[in-house]
Amino acid sequence: MSDSIIKPDLSVKVHNLNLKNPVMTASGTFGYGPEFEDFMDVNLLGGILTKACTSKNRDGNRYPRMAETPMGMLNSVGLQNKGVDYFIQNIYPKIKDYTTEVIVNVSDSTVEGYMEVAEKLLPLEKISGIELNISCPNVKEGGMAFGTSCPMAASVTKAVREVYSKTLIVKLSPNVTNIAEIARAVEDEGADSVSLINTLLGMAIDIEKRKPMLSTITGGLSGPAVKPVALRMVWPVANAVKIPVIGMGGISNASDAIEFLLAGATAIQVGTANFIDPAVCVKIIDGIEDYLIRHKFSSVNDIIGKLNIQ
Repeated sequence: MSDSIIKPDLSVKVHNLNLKNPVMTASGTFGYGPEFEDFMDVNLLGGILTKACTSKNRDGNRYPRMAETPMGMLNSVGLQNKGVDYFIQNIYPKIKDYTTEVIVNVSDSTVEGYMEVAEKLLPLEKISGIELNISCPNVKEGGMAFGTSCPMAASVTKAVREVYSKTLIVKLSPNVTNIAEIARAVEDEGADSVSLINTLLGMAIDIEKRKPMLSTITGGLSGPAVKPVALRMVWPVANAVKIPVIGMGGISNASDAIEFLLAGATAIQVGTANFIDPAVCVKIIDGIEDYLIRHKFSSVNDIIGKLNIQ
C-alpha cells in the first residue's frame, strides 16, 4: 500500500485576515462574487476583493473604455458603481453569507470621500477589511493621484485609519519613481498591508481612424505583459516593510503566483485572467498545492519570501 499524501497547509495570515489559501481576486475583475458562482465555488477562494465602492454614484467614463493589447488589456472604466449606500442596501445582503474573506475596494476623489465610505462599511460584520485604491485623482490637488507622492499617500491612509479599525490594505500605484518609499509612508500611518501593483499607464491607437482606442486617451494596462514589472516592484516592497504584501499583476497560472510568493508576497490577487477563464483562481489554488507536494513543503508559508539570490 502506498503512503497517503499529506496535503500541505495553504492558509496564510494578512493582519487579521485568516485566508484559507493565498489566492484572492483583484478588484474590478470579479464583480462582487455572485457573478462567478456559475463557474466555481466562490468560498474556495482565500478572499474576494469587490469592485470599487465610492461615496456617491459614479457613471464611469464614456465608451470606448476597454481595448485589447498584446499580452494584456487597457481599461478606463472609471470606477463605475452606484455608491456605498447602494452597496450596503443591495449588494451586501447577497455576499454576507460567504465563508471566504470579503474585502471592499474603496475609492474616491477626496480624503473626506474615502473616510465616508470607510465609516459606513465599518459596521458590516462580514466585511473583513477594505483596500484603499490610492491611484485615484485627488480633485483638491489638481488631479494628481493620491498614490504618486508620499505626503498624499500618507495623508489619506492616516485619515482613513482614524475612522476604520478593521484590516486596512493600501493598493499602491506603480506609476511612481520609488514604490518602496510610498509603501513605507502608508505603513507609518497605520496600513496593515499593501497590495501591488495597480495598473500601469498605457495607450493604444487605431491607425485607420487615427484616434485613441480609449475615450480617455490613456488607460490602465493589465495582464501578462505587466508581470515582470509587478514582480520587480513586489520584491523591494516586501523587503522594505514589515507588514504583509499582497502581490498582483499579470498572474495567469500557479507558476506566476508562486513567483510572487517567492518574491515576498504573503498572498496574491488574480485580475485580468478572470476574464479569460472564470475558474482560473481555483486552478491556481490546486497548482500551488501540487507544487508544495512535489517539493515536499508542508506549508505555503515555507516558500513565502524564500527567493534564493545567492
